[in-house]
Amino acid sequence: MPEQLEFDTTIGVDVKGELWTCVEIPDSAEFFGTRKTVRVDARIDDVLRENVGAMVTGRGGHMVSLTAAICAKLGKGLGDPVHVIITKR
Repeated sequence: MPEQLEFDTTIGVDVKGELWTCVEIPDSAEFFGTRKTVRVDARIDDVLRENVGAMVTGRGGHMVSLTAAICAKLGKGLGDPVHVIITKR
């Protein structure tokens, strides 16, 4: 099983009718082998977030939250495209 997952997506995950500044990880339950929160390193464009929680989405997948500071570093917000590399810890 690969230790990294690389994909393009947009910022924004619908959580109970609200759009959160997160990126959703495709096929994450299969990648991680669980539907529970896991720790990952996440590179979003050129910004690295080390040892962060990939939270469950409520739909069987996982997502990584982007703080306002991370969005500012990226110069991006909801609906903007990003390139993501998720590394298992």
